[in-house]
Amino acid sequence: MTGTTTDRAVGTPLPRLDGHAKVTGTAPYAYEQRPDDAHPLHAHPVLATVARGRVRAVRTDDAAAAEGVVAVLTHRNAGPLPDLDGARDGELAVLQSDAVAFRGQCVAVVVAGTPETARHAASLVRVEYDEEPHDTELRADSPSLYAPEQVNPTFATDTDEGDVDAALAAAAVTVDRTYRTPMEHNAPMEPHTAVAVWEPRTDGADAEGTDAEGAKGTEGVRLTLYASTQGAHTVRTTLAPLFGLRPEQVRVVAPHVGGGFGSKGMPHAHDVLAVLCARAVPGRAVKLALTRQQTFPLAGHRTPTIQRLRLGADADGRLTAIAHEVVEHTSTVKEFAEQTAVGTRLMYAAPHRRTRHRLAALDVPVPSWMRAPGEAPGLFALEAAMDELAAAVGLDPVELRLRNDPPVDPESGKPWSGRHLAECLREGARRFGRPGGGAAPGSRVEDGEWVGTGVAASTYPYYAFPGSEALVRYDGGGRWTVRIGAADLGTGSRTALTQIAADALRQPVDAVTVELGDTELPSATVAGGSSGTASWGSAVVAAADAFRAEHGHDPAPGARASAGTPEDPDAERYARHSFGAQFAEVRVDVDTGEVRVPRMLGVFSVGRVVNPRTARSQFVGGMTMGLSMALHEEGVLDHRTGHTVNHDLAGYHVAAHADVCDVEAVWLDEVDPHVNAMGARGIGEIGIVGAAAAVVNAVHDATGIRVRELPVTPDKLLG
Repeated sequence: MTGTTTDRAVGTPLPRLDGHAKVTGTAPYAYEQRPDDAHPLHAHPVLATVARGRVRAVRTDDAAAAEGVVAVLTHRNAGPLPDLDGARDGELAVLQSDAVAFRGQCVAVVVAGTPETARHAASLVRVEYDEEPHDTELRADSPSLYAPEQVNPTFATDTDEGDVDAALAAAAVTVDRTYRTPMEHNAPMEPHTAVAVWEPRTDGADAEGTDAEGAKGTEGVRLTLYASTQGAHTVRTTLAPLFGLRPEQVRVVAPHVGGGFGSKGMPHAHDVLAVLCARAVPGRAVKLALTRQQTFPLAGHRTPTIQRLRLGADADGRLTAIAHEVVEHTSTVKEFAEQTAVGTRLMYAAPHRRTRHRLAALDVPVPSWMRAPGEAPGLFALEAAMDELAAAVGLDPVELRLRNDPPVDPESGKPWSGRHLAECLREGARRFGRPGGGAAPGSRVEDGEWVGTGVAASTYPYYAFPGSEALVRYDGGGRWTVRIGAADLGTGSRTALTQIAADALRQPVDAVTVELGDTELPSATVAGGSSGTASWGSAVVAAADAFRAEHGHDPAPGARASAGTPEDPDAERYARHSFGAQFAEVRVDVDTGEVRVPRMLGVFSVGRVVNPRTARSQFVGGMTMGLSMALHEEGVLDHRTGHTVNHDLAGYHVAAHADVCDVEAVWLDEVDPHVNAMGARGIGEIGIVGAAAAVVNAVHDATGIRVRELPVTPDKLLG
């Protein structure tokens, strides 16, 4: 092969290959795509203004009469979804009945020639409701609490080992606290958008492609959807049967995505709505972009939680019992059970352990994935409780965690593939300084500010999902193309996969082009659970190996080979998780209670890092999001109306440059031989885990005040 090289690309800080296109504005996102239709139409949804009830009437005459309006769809004329029963997903039952399950549900949509016309005409639609009593308030004593069959994705709802109650009663030291986290919203920079083109049959048959029975007329139909999604193949797999189409009749394109944080990991109502609109105007492209306000009810959110933590320990601080019981909400139209207590099952050694999840089905929008679902809120509560235990025992908080570091997975008994939490804690303490520094909480005041430091541990499981496939092609002239339908959310997966491919092919990076973000490419799993690099990279390495086996070292131009993610022989032999230690310093204004975080440090154990440049960005981004979780983020529901009142980025504050000072992320130099060909575990989510707890623990060290309900706002620190 020409251009072979022995230099490794994996492990080098290669600049983002799409960086120039991003900063010059030439990288097309979903809404910017230009279908063949030179004059695309635009859709604007009408959202319910009641939290529960039924639509009595929809008056669309004024909207339909507005100049430039092409169609107004409601539940009366949108047409059926052929496989709605099979989908079993009430979130996607868009415009299929008069029932309203939450405020912000789509009840109509206007299609017009311009986005301005569509938005204006949507304001002319008049909807009358028969309101019903609603409940949106999460309460720990709600009589309707129930145990889901499993928690996300497939974990057991409850676990119980030993005699927790007896162990707590006999413990020398106990902590029994309740912690609360609010609704949180993903808020990616790019809002949720879709551009749909429903190509009609060319034989003059039913133009809409469906009838009342379901799938008449769909043979020969072609649907193209440009989507802002974390998984093009996931969207196709979900929407094709919903509309009575075979997968090969649907193409989903998503070459560039402006962030998602989980909210674009599965199709939402707006995707279905865009396709419904395109079906109503066959042959025309329809563009739909949710406003920022509309993303709050329609794009998922992190459930609020009420978490009771009970810890028992001996006089030396060694845990004897852990109980973590969680109450959270879900919607009435689709169940989502966040796995909030699952991280506690493996984090520390204790002979007696219990975890429990209970749900309240409320009249609220559908909760969904948000960066590190489960671990982010769950480890906040656990690590805050561990800080309280350290104070009760009189131990340094780092030492308490070291004493309870388990040699094997407490839940499964399996050996770790590489648990290096102790090294992370020790290295972090060396770099940052010991949290607390030996001074009494609330005793350090500098320039009118209380000063304190805090620590928390973090963990995130290793995921690599089967189902991805890569194709390697030699183009001649020393050029190679690798094709896989993966997604790049702005995380740098295009760059990382190029590095992996270059090493697997033994070629320089600039000889390899990676194509992704299209269902016309080989199948790829969703970018979720920090699984992308592991799942897709393994398929790329397997395809490169298959290429060499089939074509040798002197391939002809056009030679190609494909392979999928290989079976994992160590999947059942080892407990595979990443770990980390988070450190934070805070300064709290004595007079106003304002909290500032001048420095944060995260030390992580994640296996081999494929690209240090993009990895650091992921770690720092996660830590910043954890800081935002600690100090700012809170979706506020008006329980009288079911309305999220701060449904924009003016009212729902996320951390900005002024909130972030010195954030440093480092990682151990390691390779995990029990995970994949790269030796790499995921990095996208562990950065947020534990960061909020480190900040809150630092606030206690600074002020002496324990804040157990996020976010930490000044009112909780005054008086």
